[in-house]
Amino acid sequence: MEQFNIKVLHSKLIPEIIRKDIVSLCNRAYEKDMQPILETFVDATHVLGYYNDLLVCHALWVTRYLQAGTNPMMRTAYVEAVATDAPYRRRGFASAIMKYTIREVQDHELAALSPFSVEYYERLGWERWSGPLFIRTKEDKLMPCLDDEEVMIYRLSQTPILDLNAPLSAEWREGELW
Repeated sequence: MEQFNIKVLHSKLIPEIIRKDIVSLCNRAYEKDMQPILETFVDATHVLGYYNDLLVCHALWVTRYLQAGTNPMMRTAYVEAVATDAPYRRRGFASAIMKYTIREVQDHELAALSPFSVEYYERLGWERWSGPLFIRTKEDKLMPCLDDEEVMIYRLSQTPILDLNAPLSAEWREGELW
């Protein structure tokens, strides 16, 4: 009997063989070497989707602190590296992974991501941030982001009232800023 199972593992607890499977899956899905990017997520929680015991889908989240306008910082589950192996796409696996991820991050104030497809995530209840995007530098200054950068949010039970047109900032980090 064919089955889709989801496992959640913190990056510090992932055995090397599974880590290699994650990198390989992400490399195929993104059609580039994802290992350097994945290595920047040192304190990540991975959501792994297995179809008949084969890793076919992946997402992870890291905790980041986003700020909307002058509101207090929000502890945010920032979702990264959503990947599904090509032969297993359009079967609902990524949607299942994303719904599972949302259930897992309810202790955060917000979930956010930089989408590969706004339309795909909108179908899952994510909202596009319309206001300008900034990165907070180490000197606590706001650095404007490129106009083509997009961020989407998912409101959680602890999400405060948000104006999607307000400026949104995230702390600077290694690798991809958003």
